[in-house]
Amino acid sequence: MLAATSLAAILGATAQAQEVETVAVWGRRANEIGRAKSASEGRIAYADFAVRPLLRPGELIEAVPGLAATQHSGAGKANQYFLRGFNLDHGTDLAASLDGVPLNLPSHGHGQGYLDLNVLTPEFVHDIGFRKGPYAAENGDFATAGAVAFETADHLHGDGLQAWVGENDYYRVVGSKALSQKVLVAADLSTTRGAWSTPEDSKKINLLGRAIVDGWSITALAYDAGWNATDQIPRRAVEAGTLGRLDAVDTTDGGQTSRYMLSARRRDLLRGLDTVVYIQRYKLDLYSNFTYFLDDPVNGDQFQQADQRWIYGGALTKRWTPTGGWRLRAGVSARVDDIGKVGLYRTTARVRRATVRQDALTEWSTALWGEAIRQFGKLDATFGLRADAMGADVRAGDPRNAGQVGDILVSPKLALAWRISKVFELYADAGRGFHSNDARGAVIAIDPVTGDPAERAPLLSPTDGAELGLRWMHEGLTLTAAAWALRVDSELVYVGDAGFTEAASATRRKGVELLADWRATSRLNITAAYAGTHARFNTGDRIPNAVDAVISAGASWSLTDSSTLSLTYRRLGGAPLLEDNSVRSRPTSLVNALLARDFGRASLVVEVLNVTNSKRDDIAYAYASRLPGEPARGVEDVHFHPVEPRAVRVGMKLNF
Repeated sequence: MLAATSLAAILGATAQAQEVETVAVWGRRANEIGRAKSASEGRIAYADFAVRPLLRPGELIEAVPGLAATQHSGAGKANQYFLRGFNLDHGTDLAASLDGVPLNLPSHGHGQGYLDLNVLTPEFVHDIGFRKGPYAAENGDFATAGAVAFETADHLHGDGLQAWVGENDYYRVVGSKALSQKVLVAADLSTTRGAWSTPEDSKKINLLGRAIVDGWSITALAYDAGWNATDQIPRRAVEAGTLGRLDAVDTTDGGQTSRYMLSARRRDLLRGLDTVVYIQRYKLDLYSNFTYFLDDPVNGDQFQQADQRWIYGGALTKRWTPTGGWRLRAGVSARVDDIGKVGLYRTTARVRRATVRQDALTEWSTALWGEAIRQFGKLDATFGLRADAMGADVRAGDPRNAGQVGDILVSPKLALAWRISKVFELYADAGRGFHSNDARGAVIAIDPVTGDPAERAPLLSPTDGAELGLRWMHEGLTLTAAAWALRVDSELVYVGDAGFTEAASATRRKGVELLADWRATSRLNITAAYAGTHARFNTGDRIPNAVDAVISAGASWSLTDSSTLSLTYRRLGGAPLLEDNSVRSRPTSLVNALLARDFGRASLVVEVLNVTNSKRDDIAYAYASRLPGEPARGVEDVHFHPVEPRAVRVGMKLNF
């Protein structure tokens, strides 16, 4: 992935000056003492991730300490995320937005809250704000473990073009053109064969246009991609030598997706107003085969998941300061997902053989929230309250699974920040959050595969959480620490891969997070973060894929006034793959490096991804599958997706 440092001129003269005059620090957060409401929130500026090496766009989210992004399929599919003991799947308990526009997709064909960050072009991201836990009143659906807000720049001063080449036939071109001081266009085009035995043939296009009109920022974004996928493979076949680490069992897996977004945003600082309205068009056709020949020994188990929808919505936030020392914030939001088709089909080599279910639905949500902030001496108290209403009309292919559903949830919040001194602050936070469940699972009556009665899931699933933390700064060193706990109510989860609901009991998670950011010298910054989690069902059983620890570190070193070396390290700890902990995944460590050299109007960037050429797993699961010649009942095994082998990429930038 193209390093953001190489497009500093594209993203503005200010960013270009920072590239030369300051050290860019991976993961460094701004001074939050006196501003933050918890130890686990922060904002990461462009200079802090500009020289971060990236294999995929979604890995930009790993700039948030303690958050990991992996992949078990092709490059065009959403990443799989891990945070605070959650296997977040593709976004169920992690909310994300781009310029105030929500990116998660409810009642999605593949997974609830599906979050595909391939829509991002890292070079165009200006800063990243994040909050962990359900303590902020403005964060709603899917923000159980955390919420991440990506912001792009309103002005891209100067024009630029970059071209990248790399191993495995990797080619990428990124450029922007300022048509005037208020109008810009930008493009990001890439293609790669991939490291896999079956060519991935990934092709992506991201287009961005922005105009400033009477204080409104009008943004048009288009994303389109197609790819072949090497999904997870059985370890038994690799160990027997019948399958290579980079091979696929079903070589026809893959997909196509597109997303088109048009939004308008106005930030009126004098009146304390932030307004955003948007419309989106989204499509996905995804082909997967995880069990190979277990269900159908003749035709195979490949299935297609399809999703087509329009999304309409908006939000308004107001700030004001009445008399009496209070500061107030309030907001209202509304969203409608008009899902014309969401389906699950049996396929062979991407040709449909049967329809498991095909539905259409309209899902709406609205929210009203407010915060009252008051300072009591050195204590800053924030009292928050949020009310969410959600409903859906499911028009199922099987009339027995059709219906209407609605629910309301009120969520109280509390945040206390005690500023001991200018360099030391303590925090206490508590609150309720939630994620919505798939509306199809909330009205389901009959399992579409077996025909048996199916249990319904609640539309809204609440989560209660609390956190204690601290932040300390002194002479270039910043330390933060947080101890947290989350309780998730018993719920049922709709399984998009099978079209039915699956029971899961209540869970308890607790953990600690530590972060250190040290400006060792004027040229060297070092960061390190540790996130440890203890996750259990109420029964005492382990939660599958609940990673016990995420460790990350980074260093950015200005070798000269015109060259920078950046290193990143991420270790994803082991996790139970079964409830009894009898099978566990193996820890995986990855090291990436980036070297940038500025030559004035031109610059050169070299990335080395997976420096140590690790052959560990990107992700692993335990379940039964069947290969040709194996017993009809299948074989219980670990199925894994390997990390990509070491790759070198070289990019050249020209400023015009």
